[in-house]
Amino acid sequence: DEATDPSISEENWECIQQFCEQVNAATEGPQFALRLLAHKIQSPQEGEALHALTVLETCVNNCGDRFHSEMAKFRFLNELIKVLSPKYYGIWSSEKVKSRVTEVIFSWTVWFPQEVKIQDAYQMLKKQGIVKEDPKLPEDKILPPPSPRPQNSIFDRDEEKSKLLAKLLKSSHPEDLQAANRLIQSTIKEEQEKSAQVSRRANTISEVSENARRMDELLENYRRQELSPADQETLQALFQRCEKLRPLLFRLASEAVADEEALAEVLQANDKLSRALGQYRQVVASQ
Repeated sequence: DEATDPSISEENWECIQQFCEQVNAATEGPQFALRLLAHKIQSPQEGEALHALTVLETCVNNCGDRFHSEMAKFRFLNELIKVLSPKYYGIWSSEKVKSRVTEVIFSWTVWFPQEVKIQDAYQMLKKQGIVKEDPKLPEDKILPPPSPRPQNSIFDRDEEKSKLLAKLLKSSHPEDLQAANRLIQSTIKEEQEKSAQVSRRANTISEVSENARRMDELLENYRRQELSPADQETLQALFQRCEKLRPLLFRLASEAVADEEALAEVLQANDKLSRALGQYRQVVASQ
C-alpha cells in the first residue's frame, strides 16, 4: 500500500526495495506479490496503477527466476490484458496506464524470448487490434533490463541422462561418441516436441476465447433480430469451427494431464466453448 500510494508523486524506493526483499524471503512470495500487484495495476486511480507497474518492473529486476516463472503464466498475464481490453477495464483505464502496460508486456517479449506464453499473449493483443504497433521503449528508462536468465542445459533436468552423456563423451570409443550424438539428438527432438505442444495449446486456447467472445456478440444481435445475412453466415461458420475445436481440446487435455496449470487452462477453455455451443443451439438451432 505504501509503495503504490496514489497520493505520492515520486516513487518510494525504500518501500519498493522492502517489498522485493519480502517477495524473495517468502516461500510463495512471487504468487502473493503478483496477485497484489494485479489488483493495484487494475486500480481506477492512475497514480496507484503507475506506481504498481514500477513495483512490478523492480521485482522483475530483483526477484529472480521464481518471480519470472510466475509472471510468465497466463494467470497473471490475463490480469494485465484486462487493463487493455475494452471488454474489461480498458474502458476506464487511462491512456497513460494502458501505454505503460503495453510497454511492460512488449519489453518482456524482448527480454524473455523463451517464455512462449508472454509471446502468445502479446501476439493475441496485436491480432485483436488492441495493440496497433510495437511501442518504443524509452531510452531514459529508470530500470535496467533484467540480467539474462541462465540458459541451463536441457540435460540439467534429467540427472541420469546428464551422467550418461558425460560418460559417453569422455570415452575414446567411436561407438560411444555415436551413442552420445544419438542421445543429444533424441533429447533435442523431445524438447522441440514439448515446445510445439505448448505453442499449439496456447494458440488453440486463444482461438477458443476469441471465437466464444465473437459468438456471444453475434448471438446477442440475433436475439434482437439485428443480425445481417452476412453476420448470420459468420455465426454459422464460427459454430462449425467451434465444433471442430472440441476434439482438439480433449486431445490437449490428455496431453496436459501431468501439468496442473496447463490442464486447468484447457478445461477453462473447454467450458467457454461448451457455453458458446450451448447458447447457439438454444438460440439459433431451436428456431
